[in-house]
Amino acid sequence: MNVLMVTSECAPFVKTGGLADVVGALPGALAPLGLDVRVMLPAYPGLFPLLPQGEEVARFDDLPGGPGRLVQVQAQGLVLLLLDAPQLYDRAGKPYTGPDGRDWADNHLRFGALAQAAARICFDGLPGWKPEVLHAHDWQAGLAPVYLKQAGRAVPKSVLTIHNIAFQGRFGPQVLGELGLRDDWFHADGLEYYGDLSFLKAGLVYADAVTTVSPTYAREILTPEFGMGLEGVLQARAADLSGILNGIDTGAWNPSADEALARTFDAKTLARKAENRAEIAARLGLERGEGPLFCVISRLTGQKGLDTLAEAIPHLVAEGAQLALLGSGEPALEEAYTRAAQQFPGRVGVQIGYDEAFSHLLQGGSDAILIPSRFEPCGLTQLYGLRYGTLPVVARTGGLADTVIDANAAALAVGVATGFVLDSVSRQGIEAGISRTCAAYADRKLWQGMQRAAMRQPVGWETSARAYADLYATLQA
Repeated sequence: MNVLMVTSECAPFVKTGGLADVVGALPGALAPLGLDVRVMLPAYPGLFPLLPQGEEVARFDDLPGGPGRLVQVQAQGLVLLLLDAPQLYDRAGKPYTGPDGRDWADNHLRFGALAQAAARICFDGLPGWKPEVLHAHDWQAGLAPVYLKQAGRAVPKSVLTIHNIAFQGRFGPQVLGELGLRDDWFHADGLEYYGDLSFLKAGLVYADAVTTVSPTYAREILTPEFGMGLEGVLQARAADLSGILNGIDTGAWNPSADEALARTFDAKTLARKAENRAEIAARLGLERGEGPLFCVISRLTGQKGLDTLAEAIPHLVAEGAQLALLGSGEPALEEAYTRAAQQFPGRVGVQIGYDEAFSHLLQGGSDAILIPSRFEPCGLTQLYGLRYGTLPVVARTGGLADTVIDANAAALAVGVATGFVLDSVSRQGIEAGISRTCAAYADRKLWQGMQRAAMRQPVGWETSARAYADLYATLQA
């Protein structure tokens, strides 16, 4: 079966979050099941070096925002279809924002062009290859199912995956004409969303199936608390909605062969983690500590609960623990954690920004990873933590609830506990979780048993890839 994935990010080429990791790993997991997956994404400047290595396979003269061409290239085990439209993508900044941090004013054209080009590929095919299923990811690809349906032709079925419903791609109604969308579909049961056009809502209405990235999140987004205003749309599509848990690339995240570590290790050589902790300490100016080293690897946003975690840092230090943080985001949170590092020198270390190799070292050398998210569609960092024996301390939400087994008495008794689940994302709840973690860490036999249980937990794509393949097959039936 031929599957066209449409996305704005794909690791290792362009990444702002977990979406990129998923799209980068899932095609390889689907290949052994007989699926030929090609990944379509914009040709951002970072991808320009790949263009001369590829072959032009399609040309479009009248996409939203101007002409473009499609270049197919093989790289990092993936078949990429790069939409080369310099007037839309050849610019400084990040995929969605300019150097000033503001959204590009023409994002509707930039991602409308991506979606329309994908639909045209479905209609016309490429040399020797034609999609049988279109799989759109997040709002940036949300119009692809719409373009398929409004053409009124026999077309491939479509799937839309919600990676984070908080990001919806909302624009004023004046963009309908620029995007070539039908005016008569601009109503409450179609494209219209509180007077505007929402790319995500449009995809939710017109895709043949909707998925999200964990079973718990699939239930949560049907409620006002988590649905972000789209719960009614999702309730209407509940029969077509499923939650398929994300996996991780277990080749890229492998503690026994990770070149980013100071010392590799496995479940039988956990003592070697100490060498990685020593390297973290050297980089962040941390003292040699007897208590656990907690890490945070995250966007610094309120969604991640990091405003409340900042309030709990004095308690963490008082418990004899240390904190190593890698991330960037809201200026107020960057300042709060920088200030905490100054207030607790040697106990709190902070690196503002993102460094992929350092994120691997933090997983390899830390004892626990803190993820107190207010909502979390799936989360990947807790899966990396499980893989590296770095026990997750998580909120009871979304994929965090689906992947971490709390160290309660029953789970400890049978040796299956893999982390600590917070009772609430409050200062008191986070402090209680930190205290529980520190107490468990003091019992070395118990702690190492939990580490080994965590490292045994399946976190790869095998089961989830089969679920996607089954979904595609159902749509074809």
